[in-house]
Amino acid sequence: MPYLTQYFPITDPTMIFLIVMLIILLAPIIMGKLRIPHIIGMVLAGIVIGKYGLNIIERGESFEIFGNVGLYYIMFLAGLEMDMEGLKKNMRRVVTFGILSFAIPFVLTYFTSVAYLDYSPMSALLLGCIMASCTLISYPIVGRYGIQRHRVVTISVGASMLSLLLALVTLAAITSAFQGNADDPLFWILFIAKFTAYCALTYFAIRWLTVRFLRRYSDAVMQFIFVIAILSSSAVMASLIGLEGIFGAFYSGLVLNRFIPNVSPLMNRIEFIGNALFIPYFLIGVGMLIDISVLDDGGNILLVIFIMVVFGTLGKAIAAYASCLVFRMPWSAGNMMFGLTSAHAAGAIAMVMVGMNMKVGADEYLMDNTSLNGVVMMILFTCVISTIVTEQAAKQMVIQAKRHRIVEKQEGDDEKMLIPVKYPETCDTLISLAMLMRNRKLNRGVIALNVVYDDDRAAYNRKQGHELLAHITKTAAAADVRVQTQVRLATNIANGIKHAFREFDASEIIMGLHIHQEITTRFWGEFAQSLFNGLNRQIIIARCIQPLPTLRRLQVAVPSRAEFEPGFHRWVERLARLAGNLNCRILFHGRNDTLQYIREYINARHSSVRAQYEEMEHWNHLPTLATQIKEEDMFVIVTARKGTISYKTAMDRLPDELSAHFNGHNTMIIFPDQYGKSDLMTFTNAQHTEQISAYDMLRKLFNRNPVG
Repeated sequence: MPYLTQYFPITDPTMIFLIVMLIILLAPIIMGKLRIPHIIGMVLAGIVIGKYGLNIIERGESFEIFGNVGLYYIMFLAGLEMDMEGLKKNMRRVVTFGILSFAIPFVLTYFTSVAYLDYSPMSALLLGCIMASCTLISYPIVGRYGIQRHRVVTISVGASMLSLLLALVTLAAITSAFQGNADDPLFWILFIAKFTAYCALTYFAIRWLTVRFLRRYSDAVMQFIFVIAILSSSAVMASLIGLEGIFGAFYSGLVLNRFIPNVSPLMNRIEFIGNALFIPYFLIGVGMLIDISVLDDGGNILLVIFIMVVFGTLGKAIAAYASCLVFRMPWSAGNMMFGLTSAHAAGAIAMVMVGMNMKVGADEYLMDNTSLNGVVMMILFTCVISTIVTEQAAKQMVIQAKRHRIVEKQEGDDEKMLIPVKYPETCDTLISLAMLMRNRKLNRGVIALNVVYDDDRAAYNRKQGHELLAHITKTAAAADVRVQTQVRLATNIANGIKHAFREFDASEIIMGLHIHQEITTRFWGEFAQSLFNGLNRQIIIARCIQPLPTLRRLQVAVPSRAEFEPGFHRWVERLARLAGNLNCRILFHGRNDTLQYIREYINARHSSVRAQYEEMEHWNHLPTLATQIKEEDMFVIVTARKGTISYKTAMDRLPDELSAHFNGHNTMIIFPDQYGKSDLMTFTNAQHTEQISAYDMLRKLFNRNPVG
């Protein structure tokens, strides 16, 4: 063993990186066998390899950099994945729980440290401030169980941020009192002004930059780097005004929340990089700070640890379970609230380091090494408690949700989306649209189809089609969505799509609106009209001028009697999912009786969706909506096929009206499901319908050449 110690600590960067990667790989495996939360495994591994353990690796600059980024990442993901609408609805509960989560541990720790540790009032205030704050170290567990948007999680995350903010403000007050500024009202006026200016400027700057960046750049790497740059700059700016960078990271996540849908490839990349690298690095770094040998010293250090762990954690528990009782929530909700808000991490170390730099005597500081060791050991215990409680609470909540879930009708269980693609410039948008509309609980893939003409260029076109589908598969894989692909030959594109539709037993089609005028000037393109007249299933045709995450509102025009169509619930469901995943508003225009059916469905199935309803007396009023459609809106038209309940002759003018009034806007046209088999050609119902009738041609001719 003495012979081996000469090689430690390891200084070779490659070896250090290898050891860290092995820990990240093996810790979840070993902890899984032991039925211990994986996060604890990372912290324990840090203890073993750190200078207080086997001294295998020094906690150098890489752990400082990656560790800080990991801490920021946890806070950033908490803001990014938060249910903003749920936060608004539960703001009173968030404020109540946040104040209790700050005040109760703060008061308990203050009085016990003064009474039993003989701390000065200023030192006790700082220790109370440390215990009143918290770090969402167990938040990745919530993500693993898929309950990030659960109401209890939203309340807990919001409350933890409020308690952290109050702790940081108190820390600023302690620092100011130490410097003699506490009685200076100008200091507090300036602090409030800086904080307000930071929130306002950061909010508008991030939104402005994000909208323009996402519209201009679609490259996956550039988008990821942009998000990290926003996160880092927000954290730096927060530090400059006297707050911790973790608050800035959380705030930037809140602002970016609506621009990065949970089911998007960008969100998948953000979560993947954080969970695979930055967050484990941070947890290992926390473990390397822990010196378990101080427990052998006995005496005052044990009392310090006892006061911090017991009374600080007790204060968090009282706040959580008291709030649970006041809010009339189940016991599992109280467990989740306690689990998420009870852990402390690097933020606590940063606070105690502030105290160690405040000199109150010749050789005396506000905090000493005993306090530092006590805080580090407290971090270990609270991390263990937090992860175990959160893990158990998450399991309870998932089980309860499944146990009490009402058995729904099997309306949407046949979901299998077919996406015909031809042009590279629209394929990414179509696959993103499908991912935003699909039912993630069913976990079914989508079908990407490329149909090429069976002519002398078929070989070349098939090769191009395979390359296009390979790109789509890669894009969907980034969001963990399976894709079935097929390139098929056909003498008629519409027939090729219809045959594939039946072969795959698809439920609906999502396709792009014709944009290449050099091929044909007809609004529907070469085959779309034949397709929706020849299929009785739902067809969604979309034209997106700007990226989907930048949309602020869906404006939906609904014809009267649409609720009597067999496909009514399907298209309402798809639009509700789209609005929910994009976190944007949805405004329905239609008759009051139709809107009532939509309102009932939305309230029952998607209560968190921000839906509004506006009466539109007649379908002829469709052009007047053009004045309400803004650049960041998506205009959705629910139309109908001829001979159906909600069909109107005014719908024949839809191509002209869209071209005249809505050209240049984000547009979506929906043909709902119908009964029967409309793909059977008969003498009374032909498969093919011309886009412009002979009567329209004659009318235009006479209008062009008026008599006399």
